[in-house]
Formats: sequence, C-alpha cells, structure tokens
Amino acid sequence: MTGFVLGVDLGTGGPRVALAGTDGVLVGHAKEPVDLRLLPGGGAEQDPDHWWRAIVTASRRLRARHPQQYAQVTAICMSSQWGGLVPVDAAGRHVHPALTWMDARGRRWSEEVTGGGVRVPGGYNARALRHWLSRTGGVPTRTGKDPVGQAAWLRRERPEADAAAVFLLDVPEYLTMRLTGRAVAGWDTAVLRWCTDNRDPSDVRWDAALARRCGLDVGRLPELVRPGTVVGTALPAVALELGLPGGVRVVAGTGDTTAAAVGAGATADFDAHLYVGTSAWLSCHVPYKRTDIVHNIASLPSVVPDRYWVATVQDVAGKAVDWLLDSVVYAQDGMLDAAPRPADALERLNALAAAAPPGCNGVVFTPWLNGERTPVDDPHVRGGWFNVSLSTTRADLARSVFEGIALNARWMLEAVERFTRRGRPEAVERFTRRGRPEAVERFTRRGRPETFSSLRFIGGGASSALWCQTMADVLGMPVRQVADPVVANARGAALIAAIGVGALDWADVPSRVEVAATFVPDPAVRAVHDRQYAAFRDIYRRTHGLYARHNAAGAIAER
Repeated sequence: MTGFVLGVDLGTGGPRVALAGTDGVLVGHAKEPVDLRLLPGGGAEQDPDHWWRAIVTASRRLRARHPQQYAQVTAICMSSQWGGLVPVDAAGRHVHPALTWMDARGRRWSEEVTGGGVRVPGGYNARALRHWLSRTGGVPTRTGKDPVGQAAWLRRERPEADAAAVFLLDVPEYLTMRLTGRAVAGWDTAVLRWCTDNRDPSDVRWDAALARRCGLDVGRLPELVRPGTVVGTALPAVALELGLPGGVRVVAGTGDTTAAAVGAGATADFDAHLYVGTSAWLSCHVPYKRTDIVHNIASLPSVVPDRYWVATVQDVAGKAVDWLLDSVVYAQDGMLDAAPRPADALERLNALAAAAPPGCNGVVFTPWLNGERTPVDDPHVRGGWFNVSLSTTRADLARSVFEGIALNARWMLEAVERFTRRGRPEAVERFTRRGRPEAVERFTRRGRPETFSSLRFIGGGASSALWCQTMADVLGMPVRQVADPVVANARGAALIAAIGVGALDWADVPSRVEVAATFVPDPAVRAVHDRQYAAFRDIYRRTHGLYARHNAAGAIAER
C-alpha cells in the first residue's frame, strides 16, 4: 500500500498531530494548546469542543506545510489521555465538560462502591476485590480518579447532565465517535471502567455483574471492538473540517500509554519504556494478566494482539517543571516587574539546573503535587523541597525538580521490575487448558532478566539531554533516547493507523523507531544518587501519615 496516515495524540496540554507515510516514516507534526480548569474539591475539567478546535487547527497547519502528502491520507487514529469521562448525547455532543483523569471529585462515591462488608487493608470490600481482580486484573481507585468515581459524581452532583447522556465515553472513544459517529471502544481503553472480563486478551467483553458493582449501565457504554482495527470512515463534515480527502478510514482510538509504547518501538515482551510528560509512566508488554494491588500496578489488555501492558502512572512529572516555571520563576503575581514566561523558559531552566552538581547539594524535591498513584495510591501526599538551607541556590532548587522526578521514577522502576519477574501459575494452567502452547512457552520461558537491561525514553522530558543523563544516573541503567521523543504518542497512533489498514505488521514496529542517543550511567555519581534516593523514600515513609491528617477532606474544605 502507498499513501499517508494521521496520528493524533490529545494530551492534557493539547493535541499533537503527526503525518507519516504508511511505511511509518514521519513527515511532520504540529501541536496546539488547550486549557485545563482546576476546580474546588479536586475537579479537573476540559472543554471537548476546545479539544476538537485545537485538533482542527493543528491539522490544518500540518496540511499547509505538507499539502501533497496530506492530500493522500488514507487512515487516521486518535490517541489521547484517558481514565476520564465525557458524557454525550446520541449524536456524540457532550452534555457536560469532560472530567479528566485528574478529577477526584467522585472520591466519596468511589469509597462507597469499593467499600462495605468485610474489608481488607486499604478499605476495599474483600469479596468485591476478589471479583474485580479475577476478571479485570484491576480495581476502581478509591480516590475517584477514574470513570467509576467520575460517573458516580456526575450521577449524584449533576443529575441533569447524567440524564441527558446517552453514552458515557472515555476520551479516546469520544474522539472516535466525533470522527465516525459510532460509540465504540477498543478493549484497551474500555478497561479503566473495571467492568470488562480481561482473562483472555484476545476476547475481552463487558461483565454485567461487574458493571452493576461499579454503578454503570452497560447500555450506556460503547460497543467493544478489537483494538487497532478499522471502525468506520470519517464523516463527510469531519473530513471537510480536517481538510482530509473522502473515505479516510478510522482506526479505533487508543490511550496515550499504549500509543506511547508503539511510538517508542517497545512492543516486544519485557522491552520497557519510560514516558515523562505531564505525568509519567514506566511500562512494558507481558504475556500474562497479573495484579499488584499494594503498588497499584496491573497488566491490562494492550493494542498489541494477545498481549497485556504493565499499567503504572506517576501523577505529576513534567507538570512539576511547569509549576516551577509558572508559579515560582515567572509567576505573574505583582511581586516583581517580570516579563511573562519567555518562549525559551525550558532551555533557560535546563541551563540553570546544569549549573548545580548532581545531588543538588543535598536538596531533595518530592514531586507529589497532586498526590501519587504508583507505587503508592495516595491522594493526600504533597510535594516540596527537603533540606533547604541558607546556602541553597536557585540552581540547586531547579536541578532538584528534575532529579526528584527521576527519583520517583526509580521508585516506580523497582516496583515494575518486581512485577515482571514472575507471572501467576493459574495463567499457565489457563493457557494449557485452552490449547495454547506458544503462550505457555512465552509465559514460562527461562532466562527472563531480573532487571531491565535498558529503558527507551520518550515524552517531553526525553528531549532534554540533562534529563536523559539524570535518568540514567538515578535509575542506574542505560537510557535510550528515542528520536523525536515528543512525537512518540502521535507517532504511535500513526503506526497503529498504518497497521489497522494493513500497510504494516506489528513485527515491523521496532525497526520503524530510531534511537537517537544512548546515555550510560556515570559511576562517579552513583553514591550521591543512592543517598538521595534513600532520603526520598524515607521522606514518604515518615510524612505520609501527616499529609493524610493535614489534607483530609474536612481540612481541605475549611481552607
């Protein structure tokens, strides 16, 4: 096949649209920002129409730059932030602003849904927990930050909008419906409602009993489809808006985490990648379903056929850098007659941070500015600087933010490496019973490494050489900087589009993604980072109870 494809990735900060050949070679990309509204009580909303206008704007800009190739686009796939809620009517029009993955206003009702009866540590009902884990591999968070808690909040606090909603969609599904008019969900994006049976990654389906547990009506959920497959063609009006030719095929939308793995070229079993953008995650594909509820890690159905991916999330990563720039360095609060944040603010911050030594003269930054999810699911913990003295410089503070995010990634890495060392014996029995010897062999293969040999690094954080070297030094392993790391998610969506229309095969993906540079750990700074990491872990151990008391719902409401 010849032609071109579009990959769209809608992050919390806005969409990036990538144009690529059906051979996977990137032609160009464009981005456009969107706003995020943070509301009292843990609300985090966005306007879906703003998303769409930004996608249209970026697409038209890309078309103006590459008119000949854009005119030959044959397929499109949308990747996006997920774990949110977009209530829509029968035509796909939203009836309430989108609740993003950061929205925690449903916490009260998430606790009701998951609690009661005989409870295990953490507050979950023991019987319900067993049911969830046996079918889905995961469980609704008690923080309210998933579609279960968000749907309950909508039902209780916005009953008019809930009554007007025909479908309750996650963000990738909303974008697919906007393109095609169909309310469909790939198995990979449906799972965060925690009411799909994921025991066989090649045959995922809604579980009515689990849906009732979650307070969800299956009739209001999208139709399930196989990930990475064509679900329709772009509506004529939509094609006109985007400047696309007629008949462009639409491949089922996917989450940014799964698209990122594809865009990083990390589709083989146990080939790990690290993403640092607004949030961060560390993941790889595995051939088995498993759950570590203590560290908030589960393997969930992937866009890659017959595979699971290891689900993790560091709640705040690059967003901490934005916070530093917008709320500390270039804050528009009248304190100083400073100019607005300049276009090269990140470059200036990198240069400032590089002026401080590794270890930041003992200063430790904890990036828990919005709580944490992996390896602890803790909505109350908060971030800050530790060990600041009169001799601390602004360079120390700046570098410590970079290193603090890396220290948290090391904490997450340790949990993921423990998770991937072995699978659950019942999975071997299940594959044996189903007559799938190849799956049994993959599951039980010998020689599986105790640790990852290297990590592919993508996202905005990977565009900084300082951050790449810091990650290598703090994590203690080679970090492979993927070429064009900020485009990884959109490139992954484009590759999925090409695979969906038969132009590429899954086996082709690693060879289509170039590694720009490899950063090797510096043994001279290992002891410094080990000391900083020990302090980082100790800070959480000693303070998380204090944060829980200080940031309890009543105390927050009083402030």
